[in-house]
Amino acid sequence: AVLPVKNTTADQKAARILRQKVLDELYFKGYPKVPLNAIDEKLSLILKGNPETSLGDIPPQTVKELLGVDAVMYCTLTESSISFGFFSAPTRVAASFEMRNARTGETLWRAQRRTVERSFGYSRNDLELKAIQIFESVLHEVVDKGLATLPDGPELPGERIPSSGTDDR
Repeated sequence: AVLPVKNTTADQKAARILRQKVLDELYFKGYPKVPLNAIDEKLSLILKGNPETSLGDIPPQTVKELLGVDAVMYCTLTESSISFGFFSAPTRVAASFEMRNARTGETLWRAQRRTVERSFGYSRNDLELKAIQIFESVLHEVVDKGLATLPDGPELPGERIPSSGTDDR
């Protein structure tokens, strides 16, 4: 289950895009696709009952009880910015990712990634247009490179899943 992104920036749109890209990348790496709206619906029950709870504070065991998943992906968007200079506009995105075992809470894998890509132009309008055009590709690069070291999931073609009842991928 990919939890909603813990966002330390003011960019709400980037957090939504990041979460969707993480879900898609996990699917292509062989992990089951748990619909985001199903996750959000179940988590809303917890968050309404305890307004002080943040997404990062929800234990993996609670997510397992609600959704029956084996692992929980926590994502944090730590930077999402475009700054404009005279002839360039660097676009910066940084995020961290952590997959935890839903039964034990043990961290199975973690990574962080930061990417900067510069746009060049002669006018402010030209720079703004170019920076906006590359923003999603920069976000995609952060996810691709961030999840590159994540082991392949149980549903990747050609993989065999042990059939013992104790396997808690």
